[in-house]
Parts: sequence; structure tokens; C-alpha cells
Amino acid sequence: MSTTTENGIGGSWSTSREKTYKKTTSSALKGAIQLGIGYTVGNLTSKPDRDVLMQDFYVVESVFLPSEGSNLTPAHHYPDFRFKTYAPLAFRYFRDLFGIKPDDYLYSLVNEPLIELANPGASGSLFYLTSDDEFIIKTVQHKEAKFLQRLLPGYYMNLNQNPRTLLPKFYGLYCIQSGGINIRLVVMNNVLPRSVKMHYKYDLKGSTYKRRASRKEREKGCPTYKDLDFQDMHEEGLYFDAETYNNLMKTLQRDCRVLESFKIMDYSLLLGVHVLDQSHREGGEQGQAGGDGRRPVCQRVLYSTAMESIQGDGKAAEVLTTDDTMGGIPAKTHKDEKLLIFLGLIDILQSYRFIKKLEHSWKALVYDGDSVSVHRPGFYASRFLKFMNTRVFRKTQPIRYSPSKRTRNSIQALKSSSQEILSSQADERNKEDRRDRLGGARSLASLDGQAVFGSYLRPDLVPASLSFYGGSSMGTISTSSIFVNVDNQTEERDDVASSSTFTLEDSAICLTSEQSTMDVDIDRDNGSVFDVYL
Repeated sequence: MSTTTENGIGGSWSTSREKTYKKTTSSALKGAIQLGIGYTVGNLTSKPDRDVLMQDFYVVESVFLPSEGSNLTPAHHYPDFRFKTYAPLAFRYFRDLFGIKPDDYLYSLVNEPLIELANPGASGSLFYLTSDDEFIIKTVQHKEAKFLQRLLPGYYMNLNQNPRTLLPKFYGLYCIQSGGINIRLVVMNNVLPRSVKMHYKYDLKGSTYKRRASRKEREKGCPTYKDLDFQDMHEEGLYFDAETYNNLMKTLQRDCRVLESFKIMDYSLLLGVHVLDQSHREGGEQGQAGGDGRRPVCQRVLYSTAMESIQGDGKAAEVLTTDDTMGGIPAKTHKDEKLLIFLGLIDILQSYRFIKKLEHSWKALVYDGDSVSVHRPGFYASRFLKFMNTRVFRKTQPIRYSPSKRTRNSIQALKSSSQEILSSQADERNKEDRRDRLGGARSLASLDGQAVFGSYLRPDLVPASLSFYGGSSMGTISTSSIFVNVDNQTEERDDVASSSTFTLEDSAICLTSEQSTMDVDIDRDNGSVFDVYL
């Protein structure tokens, strides 16, 4: 269980020797980590709590731990080493912000043995996991540690404004010096819990240039796939309900805006997919961890799970974080397979410096400049968000019921039929107007004589005379609801040549039973009586 590496950094596995990092064995490194953190955190408890000042971000404390021990440090069987702690007061504030008590922090890192992860990163960094599945210890390069130091004031401001974030949560920055070698370490949150088996694991950047897992990576027991692999394996993406999707995209947009302001690029979204249906078929198999895989209930780091990191309504963590889901985000595939999603942004300690600019310029000459991973921070953030929004995460469309559609169609049919009726009525009205103008002379001449009305034959026909138009009793009758017909063929008596009638549209006027008839008497001396039936 060891590696033989060039320059002592990362590399291939060997079965004869123990794994080494910078000529330091893994067991010696894990022991030095636990001894150094145990001393510095215990010594920090004696310092009173106070507000974080600007100079606190640049403080570096150092202690020498000889193998024979001293008045302040215990004896140990590792080589002599010096342990440095960067910004101890600032990182203590970060731990307090996430509800991590000093005793719990020491218990996780010191009292229980560290677990070395089997899949080291592509950069050759080593990863150690605490037994309670809470913290990850990662070795970082000197430039990454320096960049994190410069980042701390802005990081402090961002966490104050929004502790619910998918950005890495840093809990400590340390350095071990032994034999002229510096090994820098960072303690951060664990994104993928071991208690849940990850059926798929992806490292997504939003680029397409060489973003496919190698053959060697695919041969591993739990390979980490990349962008092009995700498009092949999940062509339709992952579906979330509307509220979860909106909260997730808002969180990603806010975090990418922060990273862009710090001129950070080349970061990734670590995505773990747990298929619930497949887990049930496998008999509820736990993850790759030993034991029962349950996280101790004595400690729960705030805002550490994926669901807590994207919640926009401020719900309590205990409501959604259960032992069954471990804080995963419920999702589905296009085939309605139930999933649990675990995700977080990683590798954010890469700034767009001079070397990165040269790398982008060289790759842009050979390949498509927009497809390579290294790019300026603004373009990188927009491309990253576009890929997540269009290829990875999808919103479940709400179900629309068919009865409402039929109702809308019937309403449209009624509207169209009513418009046809109105247009036909308008055509008839225009024809009647023309007939009225042609026969107006005879109609007006007939009004000089005595009018006899056949109301008993057609109650819906109201004969008209000049006095009828002049009467004030018709002021309440709308002319828009009365159609004028000229009928010269209706003759009741020999002395009547013609009569003009008004046709009342049945659907235009609605009256009650008491108002169903109206009698109007005009000029009884002349014998003219108007019977109006409505």
C-alpha cells in the first residue's frame, strides 16, 4: 500500500512499500497532523473570544514538536517536525459560524484514526477523511496556500453574508515542516458521504476539450467521470422540482459571481449520484465505508449537506437532513428513476495568473479557445452556468390537465361562432338599410294616413309612425337592439299602402314577468293605438 512517485509527489500504487508524499510516509504524515492540530486547537481555547480584526488573517503561529517531547508538547515516535497554523482566530470564527465546537473538532480529527482515500486527485494531492465523515484533509501546493491566505478577508465577508453556499468550507490551514520539506494542509467539509453509495461520480467544468475519463480511471471501482461522459450517460439531464431547481441555480449563480470577483477559474462541480431504485435492488447496500456507515448524531455541522446549502427559505437542518437521505437532494431521471444528488464546488484555489493566461493562449492557438478548461474568470463562470442550466440540471414541467384545455378550446369555438353570428347580423342590417333607403318614399308617404297594425298576428312586430319616433316614451329603448324592416307586402286594409315595422331582437332585451308587456296609447282621437309587446 504505497506509491513510487517522481519528485516524491503522488503517483502509482505499489504493494511492497507504504505510500509516501514528499518523502514522508503516510503514517508519519497522519500522526503529525493529529499531534499538531491537537496542540494548536487545545492551546487556542485559552484565548478569549473577540471580533476578528484585519491583522488576524495574516497571523502565523508555529510550534516545534521534537520526538522526545518538551514541557509543552508530548513525546512521539515520528521524526521531529514544526507545525504552523495560519490565521487561527479567523478559522476559529469560521468553525463557530458552522456550529463546530472545539471538542467536536478535536474528537473528529485527533481521537479517531484518519482514513486515507484510495483515489488521490489528478494533482497528486493526498486526501484524508475523518472517521465521522465530516471533514476532509487535503494537501495543497504552496501557491494554493498563499492564494487562500489572500482570499481569507473576502471569504470571511462572503460567509457572513451567506453561510448557505456550495463553495468549499475551510476550517483550518496548516503546514508541517520536517527535514527541509513543507507539507501544507487544508481542512474542509466533506461533499460525498461514505455512508451513501455513489453509483455515479462526476467532475464537471462546463468545457469539452479532453473532458472524458481516461481508460485507467474507468477501470477503478468508483471512477470519476467528466463532462462528455455525463452527456453520454445522462443525455436528458437530472430533473428537480421547480422550487429545488430555482434554489440550486440561484446558489450556483451567487457562488460563481463570488468566484469571478476573486478572479478564480478552473473550478469544478463535484457531483455524486445515488440511485435509490438500484440501491433497493442491491438490498440497501451502504457506501464504501466500513461499519454501519451512520454519521454520529452527537455532531452535525451546519449547512454542510447539499440540501442545506441550497435552501432559500431558512428551514431548520433537522427537518430535511435524515439518516436515510444524508442531506441529499431528491431528483429524477427522464425515466422517473429516483435519485439522491450530492454536490459541491471544489478546486477553487486556482486564480487566473500569468501562467494560466499563457496556458489559455497556447491552447487557443491549437484548439477551440472557448472549449478549453482554462479561460478568463468571466467567460468561465458564464460557460459553467450555461452548461449546468442546459445540460445537467432540468426543471420538472408541471402537469397540465386536459379538461382545462378542452374548456379553452370550447371558449375559442364560442368566440368564433359568436363573431360569425355578429358578422351575419351586420350584413343583414346593411341590406335592410339599403332596402329602407330605396323604399323610403313610399314608407314615409304611408305614414300620413291612418295606420293599422297587425299586432295580433305578429306580437314581435311593432309598427312605427312619425309620432312614435317623436314620443318620449321610447327613450329607454336602445337603437342598437332594434332592427328596422320595411315590409310593403303587409296589408291589413285597403286604405293602408304599407307599414314600417321594428323587429325587437329576442336576445337583446330581457324583462321580468311584470314588464313583459307595455301599452302605449297615442292620439286616441285619431284612432291610433300602439301595442308594444316585448
